[in-house]
Amino acid sequence: MQSVFDPLVWPTIWPMWLTIGVAIALLLGLAFRVAATDLLAVTALSILVVAQDLTGTTLLPDPTDAVAGFGNKGLITIALLFAVVAGLELTGGTELATGWLLSKAKNLRDTQVRMLLPVAAFSGFLNNTPVVAAMLPVVGDLGKRLSISPSRLLLPLSYAAILGGMCTLMGTSTNLLVRDEYNQYIAEMRANGAATELAELSFFTPAIAGLPATILGLLYIILTSKWLIPERKQAVSVGDDPQKYTVEMQVEMTGPLVGRTLQEAGLRALPGLYVAEIQRADGRIEPAKPDQRLFGEDILILVGDVDSVVDLRKIRGLITPGDQARKLQIPAWRRTLVEAVVSPRCSLIGKTIREGRFRSNFNAAVVAVARGGRRLEGKLGDVRIEPGDVLLLEASKSFMHQQRGGSDFYLVSSVERGEVRRHERAPLAIAIMVVMVTAAAFDWLSILSAAMFATVAMVMTRCCTTSEARRSIDWSVLIVIGSAIGIGRAMEQSGAAGEIANGLLSIAGGNPLGTLIAVYVATVICTELITNNAAAMLMLPIAWTAATKVGMDPMPMVVAVMIAASASFLTPFGYQTNTMVYGVGGYRLRDYIQFGFPLSLIVAVTTIGMLTWWY
Repeated sequence: MQSVFDPLVWPTIWPMWLTIGVAIALLLGLAFRVAATDLLAVTALSILVVAQDLTGTTLLPDPTDAVAGFGNKGLITIALLFAVVAGLELTGGTELATGWLLSKAKNLRDTQVRMLLPVAAFSGFLNNTPVVAAMLPVVGDLGKRLSISPSRLLLPLSYAAILGGMCTLMGTSTNLLVRDEYNQYIAEMRANGAATELAELSFFTPAIAGLPATILGLLYIILTSKWLIPERKQAVSVGDDPQKYTVEMQVEMTGPLVGRTLQEAGLRALPGLYVAEIQRADGRIEPAKPDQRLFGEDILILVGDVDSVVDLRKIRGLITPGDQARKLQIPAWRRTLVEAVVSPRCSLIGKTIREGRFRSNFNAAVVAVARGGRRLEGKLGDVRIEPGDVLLLEASKSFMHQQRGGSDFYLVSSVERGEVRRHERAPLAIAIMVVMVTAAAFDWLSILSAAMFATVAMVMTRCCTTSEARRSIDWSVLIVIGSAIGIGRAMEQSGAAGEIANGLLSIAGGNPLGTLIAVYVATVICTELITNNAAAMLMLPIAWTAATKVGMDPMPMVVAVMIAASASFLTPFGYQTNTMVYGVGGYRLRDYIQFGFPLSLIVAVTTIGMLTWWY
């Protein structure tokens, strides 16, 4: 037997050991969070690229092939879907699509049924990560309205999105990437003259295992979460801002809030904000009681911090009194919220907001005023401006640049998440999404083409702007995906995937079912330690090689990798949606293990059983 240090053997195996070492180092680095995930992934890929460039070995991808993953169709589709969801969020399309259902929720179980079913359905046709991002404020407001702890809703939200994403190619970035890599393998086989009758993955191929797993998983979540998820408080309080604004909002004459009580409208549940009084259209002033009904043109006087004011303005059916913002003659997509501190040299000192014709002079509408943390009496237009007042303004995005050199204000700054909602475009945003999903599902367009159409349509119709679409993209996720594709290629080209596949086959005894189980379990372990996309890209070449060695159709192996890479229920770090709800829900690691382990078993048994029966 030749030694691995034999001069004739070593040149053919060192790339394999280097690749395995880099992959293990990446796994450990991601598991122990030694640095940012995108930095670790790029570093790992860089080591392999430099090694190939210096040695010229053909057993590692050359630089062009190594970075080809960044041009992967699946990766580009994911980026586009982030922008599509931005259009839904900024128009309030998510709330419009789900509000009619969620507004009627009465208790925890009823709320979960009404929330989880549409979330799972949405996640099957949109990337589940931005779906959860869009639903977080909706679910948060719902929990506050019903006095339900966020921990009882947010982890089920994440798990429902993961389950729904398993059912189609579009539901999760993992499935898109695996589909593209699988098609690439088939194309390479055909290019090399190999006769193959392997079918391509269809839009609903993952549903063979994903749909039954989703149904059983949702039943488990709804029936057991009351006992398995403890009530937790948020890790960070959202009401710590000492700056209290007095704000006026008017009930739209024909809006959805007419006839509802303050409690039903969700106006008693926003943290750090309370309704001080209601001014009726006939001039009467009434106290703000939870069962007080709202009528068209009612003016609500509220006091709260800036975050609550931002959330308040997302509610459909509330407008600024007299609709001052629309009188700015600036389209909504060009407006944002700005905080400005009044300077002692301001030309309006001593005048009321109405007398000073604030809107005409500054081309901005005063939304709220803060003065020393106390409530200001009277209508907002009657407030006399004093030095040091903090004004919350709705203005054009160029307002800050215009005023920073002036003497009227100092400390002019934009408000985080202060984009103005374009509620009138919500039906349009929903229509664009429906067209995208329909075109992709019926194969009228490729998923990439459908996502491109939807993104361009969202921007062209001003459901979101180009800069908002650009900001919505999570670049760290894309960098990790592109790097993981390159490392997966190195695993295959260096022979590392083949060796690991041989190890799995020896454990499984060469049995196809045993090999399928081994691949599934190995992928689940990887996805809990690192990220779902990285796990899929590392395990796919191993699964493909294992299927080839056993002489079986690789399709069940590929679907198993898809499902297992998404089935991250045991840690807050294996899947991005789990990370997103971790701090907001105040969870601990044991909450994930306690609630997620039975769900992980349900999905595993269902997936392996369905794939065995189907194939």
